[in-house]
Amino acid sequence: MIGRRFLAAAVVLTLAVAFVPGCQPRGGSGGAEEEIGAVQVMGVWGGAELENFTAVAKGWEQETGGTMNFEGTRDLSAILRARVSGGNPPDIAILPNPALLQQYAENMQPLDEAVDMDQLRQDYGETWIEQGTVNGQFYGIFIKASPKSTIWYNPKQFQEKGYQAPQTWDELEQLAASMEQAGDTPWSVGLESGGASGWPGSDWIQEIYLSENGPEKYDQWVNHEIPWTDPTIKAAFERFGDMVLKDGYVAGGKDAILSTPFQDASYLPYEDPPKAQMFFLGSFAQGFIEEQFPDLQAVQDYDFFQTPAVNPQYQGSVTGGGDIAVMFNDTPSARSLLAYLAKGDSWTPWAEAGGFTTPNRSFDASAYPDPLTQKAAQQLTGSEIFRFDADDLMPAELQNAYWRGILDYVEDPGRIDTILADIEKVAEEAYAGREAEQQAPPSGAPTGSETATQ
Repeated sequence: MIGRRFLAAAVVLTLAVAFVPGCQPRGGSGGAEEEIGAVQVMGVWGGAELENFTAVAKGWEQETGGTMNFEGTRDLSAILRARVSGGNPPDIAILPNPALLQQYAENMQPLDEAVDMDQLRQDYGETWIEQGTVNGQFYGIFIKASPKSTIWYNPKQFQEKGYQAPQTWDELEQLAASMEQAGDTPWSVGLESGGASGWPGSDWIQEIYLSENGPEKYDQWVNHEIPWTDPTIKAAFERFGDMVLKDGYVAGGKDAILSTPFQDASYLPYEDPPKAQMFFLGSFAQGFIEEQFPDLQAVQDYDFFQTPAVNPQYQGSVTGGGDIAVMFNDTPSARSLLAYLAKGDSWTPWAEAGGFTTPNRSFDASAYPDPLTQKAAQQLTGSEIFRFDADDLMPAELQNAYWRGILDYVEDPGRIDTILADIEKVAEEAYAGREAEQQAPPSGAPTGSETATQ
């Protein structure tokens, strides 16, 4: 009788433990039972982005019994630095750029055993694996990304005028010239963005630089391993100038380039009649167009083509932004969540809500809400060369000098040598300051290294 009572109590106790929220036992390596509990995640997301990520994480919570606790901050660099230095980092961080990945790699946990690397290599192109690797160790998964290698146009206008989307940079130059000769304005360009004015021009220049010089030279430029006075950087500025500073090439000319807000510039190809034929900006421009012209239909009334490469050797190269998942605390719960986030189909709730594309090739593209989002995602999954925004990887003071330099160049392109020399002076001080800052103890205050939101 006593034995039966003991057995019954044991069964009740086992069931009680199994259904305690956040403590559900899970099988781990070697058959050992591992409890999946709470995971602290830090990132910059808020508002709709955080709601969408929470919907993604809810799938993991339901599957494992774990709990995802998100800490959002716009001062991620400063807060993360203080937490890491204080020995209290989050379990997982969602980093907004690879510069932070490089900065904190020695404090992170390698992911080689936390995720299925064979599956990851099937799901991601080698360029994404390389950018998540530091000193031979894999630390970061690009869970979300967006391309900027997109030139927007009006398909009906192109058809009426007989214009064809170019496949090479030479063809793009020829197309712009033929438009101007036919009495059409090739481009709409706007560099005004308040205190960050000039950054849309940096998107042009980095796109040109990567597609002309390739990823290794691009990385040297970003890391200040070559000076800003290097001929390749000057050439990128001048190619930008050749495309937008010629008479008749941009609606409103130089004054409009400097004074037009970048969002407003996206409207011109779709006005009636169109005031320009093309507009260069990242895939997020689709949201501007949809909001301004709700009656237009994607693909039929507005579309984009991929920016052709200057050097055919780098055709298909893509610039853009992305979010990288990394692990600071190697726990069964953190591993479980990271493995879940590494799976493409985990992100379906965010994709269906909009505002999401991923470089994960296993993601079912039918979940994207429209064909243009699918097309943007194809740039990410199909490219063998992807690089993050150059300016977003630079120290804040250099980033600002770069943007000012672009405005100065548009105002007076003849000063290009002086402009680049001035930027180089800022770069020398900025990179020296970044190195000293990283070695100094945390002050708890923002460091200024957090880049501007574009």
